[in-house]
This record gives sequence, structure tokens and C-alpha cells, in this order.
Amino acid sequence: MLVITPHNRLKLGPTQALQVFLDQQVVWLSLEELGQQPNLDPLLILLTLPVRPESELAASSQQILARRPDLKTVVLPMLVQRFPQLTEAQIMVIAGIPREEIRHTRAVQDWLAEGRQEGRQEGRQEGEARGEARGEARGEAREAAKMTLRLLNRRCGPLTGATTTQIQALPLEQLESLADALLDFQSPADLATWLAANS
Repeated sequence: MLVITPHNRLKLGPTQALQVFLDQQVVWLSLEELGQQPNLDPLLILLTLPVRPESELAASSQQILARRPDLKTVVLPMLVQRFPQLTEAQIMVIAGIPREEIRHTRAVQDWLAEGRQEGRQEGRQEGEARGEARGEARGEAREAAKMTLRLLNRRCGPLTGATTTQIQALPLEQLESLADALLDFQSPADLATWLAANS
């Protein structure tokens, strides 16, 4: 029986009852110790990648791929697991893989598809947020225009259709400015002067 452990510091608890079995029937393999052996087969180096220190991953990955280029599709996902915060390009630099060489592998195709999906989702969310913000701004402007028109009708008398349309077309900031200014209006001429100056 072979038991593979990440390192020898693994404690399994009391083993007195199993000691004979463990001593005679079980072969213990520490990946940490295995990784320190010189001239390992690329498959054994690959087996040790999950427990290697990050400082050794670049050299180990490049050593594997120098002797077994067919293992690219196995090495890349392992590096992605170890470095989830890194981009595709950064991981390919760690592995020593030229970008154009790996572009068509399944792992990279999955990466690209995932990135496109995330991009679409972010784009949708940003679009929805912008649409909501525009809708809110238009609603605020409509309400501001209604309130300003109501106050102007009381202050200056009934407004013409052209004047009403001109006021409804004003942006929110100008409507707010008009609402402040109309408190000082004495006649429809004051409104006409303000509109001429602010249009």
C-alpha cells in the first residue's frame, strides 16, 4: 500500500494498534521530500507541484515542460490553482511557455471563454447601472420641470406652449437654477430674460 502525503509533518494520531501494519505494509511517500530529489522524472516533478514553494514553481514547471512539452495542459491548470490572482500572461511567463504556442490548448480556450463570459457579465451590469442612472436622472429632470412650471405659472401667469417646451428641455442643473431664480421674478419678462441668458 502506498500513502502519499504532502509532507512528513502530517500527524495521524495514535498508531500503536496499527504499528506492525504501518511498518511492514505501507510505503510512505512525502511529496515534499520527493521534490528535493535531484534528476526526477517530469511526471514525479509534476506530482510535487502542489506542495512546492512558490519560489520553485517557475523552475519546476519549466523543467517539466522542457522534457515533456505534452504536459502543458496539466501544468497550466495546476499553476492557475496555485496563483488564482495572476493573469494568463503572467502564468505563461512562470511556466516559460510562449503565448502563441499555447493559444490553442483546451486550458487556454477555457480561460479565454471564462474571461469573455466575465467581461460580458460586467458589461451587462455596467450597462444596467448606467441605464438606471440615466432613467433616474430623466425622472428627476421631469419632476423638476413639472414643479418649476407649476411655480412659474403661479408667479408669471400662464406660459405659452413654446416656453413650456423650452423649459421641459432644460437639463436638471438649469431647471434647479431656474427654480432658484424664479423666486425673484416680477413678470413674464424676467422669465424671458432668464431663458435668453441660459439657453
